[in-house]
Amino acid sequence: MMKGLKKLMLSACRALALAAVVVSTGNIAHAKPVPLDRIVAVVDKDVVMESELNNRVEAVQRQLSDRNITLPPESVLKNQVLEQLVLENLQLQMGRNGGIRIDDWTLNDAVTQIAERNGLTIEEFRKNLEADGLSYAEAREEIRREMIINRVRQRQITSRIQISEQEIDNFLRSPEGQASQQVEYRLGHILISTPDNPTPSQVQAAEKEANNISVQLKQGANFAEMAITYSKGQNALNGGDLGWRSAEQLPTLFAEQAAKMNTGQVSQPVRSAGGFHIFKLMDTRGNEKVMEEQVNVRHILIKPNEIRNDLEAQMMARDLYDRIESGESFSDLAKAFSDDPGSALNGGSLDWISPQTLVPEFQKAMSETPQDVVSKPFRSSFGWHILEVKGKRQADISNQVRRNQVRELLGMRKFEEELEVWLREIRDQSFVEIRL
Repeated sequence: MMKGLKKLMLSACRALALAAVVVSTGNIAHAKPVPLDRIVAVVDKDVVMESELNNRVEAVQRQLSDRNITLPPESVLKNQVLEQLVLENLQLQMGRNGGIRIDDWTLNDAVTQIAERNGLTIEEFRKNLEADGLSYAEAREEIRREMIINRVRQRQITSRIQISEQEIDNFLRSPEGQASQQVEYRLGHILISTPDNPTPSQVQAAEKEANNISVQLKQGANFAEMAITYSKGQNALNGGDLGWRSAEQLPTLFAEQAAKMNTGQVSQPVRSAGGFHIFKLMDTRGNEKVMEEQVNVRHILIKPNEIRNDLEAQMMARDLYDRIESGESFSDLAKAFSDDPGSALNGGSLDWISPQTLVPEFQKAMSETPQDVVSKPFRSSFGWHILEVKGKRQADISNQVRRNQVRELLGMRKFEEELEVWLREIRDQSFVEIRL
């Protein structure tokens, strides 16, 4: 108790000493003290200084002016900025108490990435900061503060967010979800028109011209040039490019053709009441398939433990390998001896699995072992393994990827909602004394 009181008194003394520093001008005996800094807020075990507040206010004023936004009264702006600094201070204290540190190597990487995202070298980044009235050292420390705050938020808020499978299903069924899943086509179009109530010879001439254009396109002629030269369609001067459109936004004939074509393919001329249409499917989006290599593998894991050391675990794995080679059942031995509880009950089967989810040693052994051949014992960070590859395939994981994207989207939305709630909570639960 006395130690804590003594520490608090020392902190108070340091703050008072800082506030009492003066600059004297003229006759020292009659000079009026001019405070260099003062405390504008006490925040739990820390303080916000007036210099911090003024620097942040000036930065906000510059940003608002650059965006041609009318500045609020200075007193209003100061109050809002001070509240922001109080919340940041609370989060930084949580970071310090939680052992969150940003070392110089990590900070250097972050600064480099920021500069590169803005197309600048570090030296150019430094000069731009100085032109805006900021020192490079101050900018680095501000970036360090932001990184600590972001890590505190991730640690505190992520655990509060849960996304259920039902929520994902509901989103995918919603108008927003349906729109995000729509296939869009970028279609090129050439129209060789016919007049109203054309004669057979007019139809024949138009068809002949359309066939000739289609042949040239398939031989490599430039679609945009051919459209500008021959098409009577509304988008002829755009090279026949209809832009990105969903099936619902295309005429029925156009949508039917787009759905049947591969990217880059040119269609045969298609007859309609207005003439002959030639299409080129330039690109599609929204229906991309994500394929993944998967392996059907089973294994036996022997871990070193309190009763057997690593050498004994290796010898046991070697003995099991010899028994399998002699004809004993891999599945039976996995059930009896494997130390992997997740697969042992299934005879060691990991089912179909992506190699990327496995440790490097397991990936290497799996790639080097022929199908239906049992590998020799090998070591990983988990222990000693024996494995057998039962099959390989290319799997369409588009639906899984889509659901993960929705999970991430919903998580980001919930993060913002939870962040506001959490900030109010830590503000209400903390000691804050405003001295502005």
